[in-house]
Amino acid sequence: MVAEVKGSPGDDTAGDSYVPARGNGGYHVESYELDLDYRVNSNRLTGKATITAVATQALSRLSFDLAGLRVTKVYVNGRRAARYTHRSGKLHVWPASTIVDGGEFVVDVQYSGNPAPIDSPWGELGWEELTEGVIVASQPSGAATWFPCNDHPGDKAHYRITITTDSPYHVVANGRLVSRRTKASRTSWVYDQAAPMATYLATVQIGRYDVLELASSPVTMRAVLPAAQVREFRSDFGRQQAMMQLFTRLFGPYPFGSYTVVVTDDPLEIPLEAQGISVFGSNHVDGRRGAERLVAHELAHQWFGNSLTPASWRHIWLNEGFACYAEWLWSEESGGLSASQQVTRAYNRLKGLDQDLVLSDPGPDLMFDDRLYKRGAISLHVLRQLLGDDTFFGLLRTWTRRYRHGSVTTDAFISLAAEACADGDAVRELFSVWLDSPVLPVLPRANRRR
Repeated sequence: MVAEVKGSPGDDTAGDSYVPARGNGGYHVESYELDLDYRVNSNRLTGKATITAVATQALSRLSFDLAGLRVTKVYVNGRRAARYTHRSGKLHVWPASTIVDGGEFVVDVQYSGNPAPIDSPWGELGWEELTEGVIVASQPSGAATWFPCNDHPGDKAHYRITITTDSPYHVVANGRLVSRRTKASRTSWVYDQAAPMATYLATVQIGRYDVLELASSPVTMRAVLPAAQVREFRSDFGRQQAMMQLFTRLFGPYPFGSYTVVVTDDPLEIPLEAQGISVFGSNHVDGRRGAERLVAHELAHQWFGNSLTPASWRHIWLNEGFACYAEWLWSEESGGLSASQQVTRAYNRLKGLDQDLVLSDPGPDLMFDDRLYKRGAISLHVLRQLLGDDTFFGLLRTWTRRYRHGSVTTDAFISLAAEACADGDAVRELFSVWLDSPVLPVLPRANRRR
């Protein structure tokens, strides 16, 4: 946010260094209440966002991220804003009176338009039309395509999302479905996400979907998908409950109220995670479990990425390295390659690739590089070898418990790991070698079979 302190001009922002055009300073969002009306055939979105926030400094101006939509009205604490401007993806608002440091305030923004994904170095992000319906995939900076927000991974908030659309379509959003009301040819769906959530994990999925109830223990799980894919889905995702049982044992309790898998009728290049939700394309359902490692990967993100969210994007390995290692743990559990065999295979591939990735700060160009996923997973396995299984998985459970629904950093994980080991210096040296140097270290010899 561009913040003016005590009425004087200022240009301080809280944009992430990897995504400097997004993110705003001067306040912390407590909740978003989104009331959306969407016409599928015309791709027309009309919305009202009510944003409740707390100022972290005195503010005579505040800003939000919003791209590609037209703002029609802005109110601050029930009064029309003295002025607002909307350009280059930023909504700047001047309240009628200065907001005091520490004061809670409410901003109402009314807006409309034809939402579309934005171009980014990582492809198109945000609200996107499908053949029939909508997919929203915002990581890392696409949330502004459908609601005004503080689009920074470290600012987590409560969400209540209401979507009204044509009745033949099924709507999925984050959290618990608290009501569904049909009037004439339109249905309003209301979802409430009580657990704090980063903007990039907020999502809406709309399609002609059926619902499958998959399990009620240890977690309620369901699938939302086209009827034609149900048979193959049951084979491809048939072991998802066993994955959930494994991960709750190794990582600790599942952090949300339920887990929903959405399968679109369109192919997707990669599956996508949102809080409490994973989204797969039709190409990930083949009846032969061809994408099962991805099923495990996306499920693991509910712990690593969604409950524990990186405080800034430089810590992305805490999402992807952990989720990749979860794939290998599932392989080991389900009779495939052991984790040690997966490590050896991945390490041999990495040896033949460029050595220019620093895991602890990969930079925006490499933050989603496959080498980050694999090297992050190998680093965890090396730590597992050093600590032993009991201490290592105890560490992971402590990690997910201590920072549940919070923001995390690499330093916080290193400190916790050092606490868990009798030789904290050895842990710090391990991470220094594996996280902070671009050169791939020598892989230690396993002291026992994994």
